[in-house]
Amino acid sequence: MNSKTAKIIIYGITKEGKKFRPSDWAQRLTTAVASHGLGRRIIFHPKVKMATLEGINCVVIETDLEETDPMLYQFLVSFGEENNLELIHTDVFPPVKTATA
Repeated sequence: MNSKTAKIIIYGITKEGKKFRPSDWAQRLTTAVASHGLGRRIIFHPKVKMATLEGINCVVIETDLEETDPMLYQFLVSFGEENNLELIHTDVFPPVKTATA
């Protein structure tokens, strides 16, 4: 993987195949790591984004966040792991599906 473009997707499906709740978890997580500008305007972190993949909420993290803010990176990855969510490592978003035999 190219470390400049590598991403980790916290996919809103548990390893048991259930949709993660609450349904706005991705918005809550990205807002929790955002900052506030003038007029309390939310400024989302440039390396942490909300997304939808196949109708499922996700949080996409650029892996170079581990170098620039290791505590934030660990917080986000730990969130996914502790909630038993799928973590997808990829170079692109959306990830390219591979055919299975």
